[in-house]
Amino acid sequence: MASDAIFKPGYTGRVRDPVFVAGAAIAFIAADVLAGAWFFQLVLDIRPCPLCLEQRYAYYLAIPLAVLIAFGAARNVSRPLLIAGLGALAVIWLANAGLGAYHAGVEWGFWQGPTDCSGPITDLGGGGSLLDGLNKVKVIRCDEVQWRFLGLSLAGYNALISLALAALALRGIGKSMKSA
Repeated sequence: MASDAIFKPGYTGRVRDPVFVAGAAIAFIAADVLAGAWFFQLVLDIRPCPLCLEQRYAYYLAIPLAVLIAFGAARNVSRPLLIAGLGALAVIWLANAGLGAYHAGVEWGFWQGPTDCSGPITDLGGGGSLLDGLNKVKVIRCDEVQWRFLGLSLAGYNALISLALAALALRGIGKSMKSA
């Protein structure tokens, strides 16, 4: 026999828990963005610079955390714990948005980037096989844009996406607090 919930007036069959929705949406969007980054790297051969790789750390941390939050919301885990998790996600995404904006500023020449990926290339002298080995390595500089779309680089898009994900986490917190 079917559940009585299906036949109750006003039942829409949708999940309305804002913590679950926020956690699941963040996990899904972040996984898609990370898959896109790997697609650009492995299929289109757009190599990431050191700052690009650092921006991926937020995704590697946030995806499992967001999945745990969504799973916890589905299992009625303590609301304060879930809200704290969404708060942690908001902080992670805001920090990553800052890193993406910093990287985009380096690409636009607004400020100097880290010396390990945007500083001057110095002459290493006659190191023999060392110099030959370095000539074979393709160094990806943080201040050179490899791809732009509508005037934004991948770092710029990462900043915008990270801001949107932070807003999604904060919205989940806000809606959860209103419904409590």
